[in-house]
Amino acid sequence: MRALVCKEYGSPDDLVVQEWDDPVPGENDIAFEVRAAALNFADVLAVAGQYQVRAKPPFIPGNEASGVVTAVGSKVTTFRPGDRIIAALRGGAFAEKSVIDARYAIHLPESMGFEEGAAYSIAYGTGYHALKQGANLRAGETVLVLGAAGGVGHAAVELARAMGAEVIAAASSDEKLSFAAEAGANHLVDYSNGDLRAALRELGPGVDVVYDPVGGDLAMQAVRALAWHGRYIVVGFASGEIPSFPLNLPLLKEAAIVGTWYGTWAEKHPEEMLQNTAELAEFVAAGRIKPRYGAAFMLDDFAEAFRLITQRRALGKVVLRMNAGS
Repeated sequence: MRALVCKEYGSPDDLVVQEWDDPVPGENDIAFEVRAAALNFADVLAVAGQYQVRAKPPFIPGNEASGVVTAVGSKVTTFRPGDRIIAALRGGAFAEKSVIDARYAIHLPESMGFEEGAAYSIAYGTGYHALKQGANLRAGETVLVLGAAGGVGHAAVELARAMGAEVIAAASSDEKLSFAAEAGANHLVDYSNGDLRAALRELGPGVDVVYDPVGGDLAMQAVRALAWHGRYIVVGFASGEIPSFPLNLPLLKEAAIVGTWYGTWAEKHPEEMLQNTAELAEFVAAGRIKPRYGAAFMLDDFAEAFRLITQRRALGKVVLRMNAGS
């Protein structure tokens, strides 16, 4: 099969499309033909050797994929060849074929194409876990979503609205804010001038939850904007800068700073993960969330796809198609 391979740590431009041995499923696994795979900022960190869990080169990056089942292990009873699936992987998505433990795959809804399916599992899984278990979000509360036009941020806007919250979408351009508005944001804030806190002050006394996949200079302002008993949810650092701030800030408002790492949480709490998955499926069926992708590229055009991520120009998820028939 053809695969996108990290032969040594570096930039996404250093990745290589080459032949790779087909993966072999175990007794609890599903083998599937990948039709589409979504990019995440975590992939940039992984190929640079900077992610929390370091894969040893050579390896195939990519954690989100959708495709068609070709074979199942002897103990798998929930899938069969020909099924369309969504897979939440730990690497191996950027290839024509992949294998996944059946526990971390779901059936692709008829309402979704392969590209939408690839854009679903991690973005929405992360967002729902962060807002439900991390923030204990309640209907009527206010949620500030930073980087609201990116794949993870856009999903969080939709999810917070589906959960009954009032959503403030923050992004760095009118184009990005327009995209976030389509996800249902109640208020839009442009932080391109660097003064996020002033803009938020005009909307009210404080926000109950901050959902932050960006980090960097915005983090301090977002923490200062929290209301009493507010929750600041650490999701990621797309800005490339891990922030720090004085601990007296959460003290003064009895606020909480909560980290979320969806993949590891799902492994440690499989029953809760399955419950979240079922609830997300209900949101999809009811039309309350609708995964979207902003751009799709063929596998050979991976470098251009990654640039949308690294240059922070992406609107929604960026997807790689594995073949012309996807």
